[in-house]
This record gives sequence, C-alpha cells and structure tokens, in this order.
Amino acid sequence: MTSTEQTPDVKRPGDILALATSTSPWSPAVVAGAAIARRWGSNLTGCYLDPALRKLTGSEADSEPSVLGLLLEPRAEFADERAAFESFARRSGISNADWIVARMGLAHSLRWLGARHDLAVIERDMVPASGLLDVLGEAILSCQLPCLILPPRLDREIRFERIVIGCNGSVEAIRSIHAALPFLRVARQVTLVDGDMRNGDEGRPHFDPFIYLLRHGVTPRPNYIRASSAMAGEILLKEVENIDADLLVMGAYGHSRVRERVFGGATRRVLAEAVVPVLMQH
Repeated sequence: MTSTEQTPDVKRPGDILALATSTSPWSPAVVAGAAIARRWGSNLTGCYLDPALRKLTGSEADSEPSVLGLLLEPRAEFADERAAFESFARRSGISNADWIVARMGLAHSLRWLGARHDLAVIERDMVPASGLLDVLGEAILSCQLPCLILPPRLDREIRFERIVIGCNGSVEAIRSIHAALPFLRVARQVTLVDGDMRNGDEGRPHFDPFIYLLRHGVTPRPNYIRASSAMAGEILLKEVENIDADLLVMGAYGHSRVRERVFGGATRRVLAEAVVPVLMQH
C-alpha cells in the first residue's frame, strides 16, 4: 500500500449509526460503532429499536405510518439512557454523540436515518432467523447506506487488518468497494475475488476493481473466478476462512417490490452464514 500522500483523499465516515439491541451492557453494534467513530473522529448516533418493531415484515412494514413523530428524539423517559450513552461515548474518546429511540420498523428507521449517516452498524441477530431476508435484507436494500453487518455473538475487538472483497461487476459491488475505501486503506492484506465475467451488459462503462483500488493506494491480491451466484457466496466465505479475514466487502444484490423480495444467491448465503463482519451496500 502506498502512502496516503501519494493517493487521492478518501472521505472518512463522518457520521456513524449504531443500532443498539441492549443498553446494559451496550450491545456489539454500539461497541463496534464507537470503535470506528473513535478511529476516524466521527460523530456517533446510537439508536434503540423496540424488539417488537424489529419483527415487522412484508405488509406489516408497508403499513407503518411514516410521520416524523414516530422517530423520536429522547423524551424524559429516555433521559437516563441518553446520559448513559453520552457517558459511554466520552469514555470511548468520542466528542459528539446522540441517542435516539425509533418508533418505526427496521426498514423505515434505517431508510430515514440513512439520509444523514455514512455507515450503519447492525447486529445480524437483531432479528429472528426467520426474518433475516424479509426484515434485515429489506432494510439493507432500501436504505441506500453502507451497512456493516456483525455476526452473532461478536465478543472481540473489531479489526480491519485482513479484508476480502467480492466483486461481480454490479453497481452494488462497485458502491460497496467505494464505501469500504477507508477500511481498505488501513488494511495490511486485501484479497480481491473478481467474478465479473462481463456478459449480458456490454454497453455499461467498464470498471476494473483492481485498477480502481491501485489508484486509491490499495494493492490487492487478485483472485479471478467463474462461478454461479450461489457458488460465489461459498467461494467468498471460504476465502474469508483461508486468510482469517476480519471483514468481507460485497454488494447487497437484489431488489425490493411490494410483497416481493429477491436476493442474489451470494447475498443470501453470506448474510446467513458469515462469521466475520460484512460491509454491504445496495
């Protein structure tokens, strides 16, 4: 990796959103979000979502009222939580922190909060396994925000020394690589798994992830593959295991319609099985 003085400046995440599932002790998303915010001098927002609202799926989520009053700044009954969060942030070396309580489902809350944040940190098991795609997946697809998805029971310090990138040439993959640049620039080892066969869309502008990364001071180890979407997920997870990676970067491929949520095979596989944090963006 070349020095940052020799490469283009990369915007570091200025506003980090951590979706809290517990306050005593602070849940993994809050701890990880604080560590990232401290590293880059970012602002930190902690957001608590009631467990009952985390389970809303499909038509239930679609029927939620979306008025501003449902996303509340802390009222008097949340004063203790706010004070505790601000104290935690100060101890973590964070100057600016905010605590809010959401009164909307996960997808609505994340979409609204995504408009003013650069990165969301989310625990994969904040929703039941049965709602992984319909709830968490829908939230990732609709929020237009890079999401760092933490594996269940994460109990170690979050690190970004060894990173695997999965690129299939899609716009989602390109967005994810761009969003991950601050992490990639400080990594000691980056492996690029490039599965773009460049078929079926010959008119699109060419994107070479290897050259793009080099221009941003990242020298990845390239690994070119040809595999189906389902196999690509398995290959990415295997590569994570092979190098004992700290982070996997990939696009959240899929689309959302009323009562229909369709995900690429690799997205489904990784979202369900990854044992390391995964940075995704749709």
